[in-house]
Amino acid sequence: MAKQFGVSEEAIYAMADKEDNPELFTEREKVALEFAERMTADSNNVDEALWNRLKEHFDEGEIIEIACVIGVFNYFNRFNNALKVDITK
Repeated sequence: MAKQFGVSEEAIYAMADKEDNPELFTEREKVALEFAERMTADSNNVDEALWNRLKEHFDEGEIIEIACVIGVFNYFNRFNNALKVDITK
């Protein structure tokens, strides 16, 4: 899906190591990726510091939209993993 929105393969594979690839991501993208990582690992760990960094780059509506997308994809992943659904290409 990221490819459909113009994200390069290099950037897709570098997302997990975004700090090691600063030339591939803007600060805005890095904070959104960090938000996704935190929400996925432990949604109670979205602290005030991260919230403030998000607000530097996104308005409240955009943050809500990002959180919704993260939540939906986490749901799909957990649902498919639990039911052992084959990955489609």
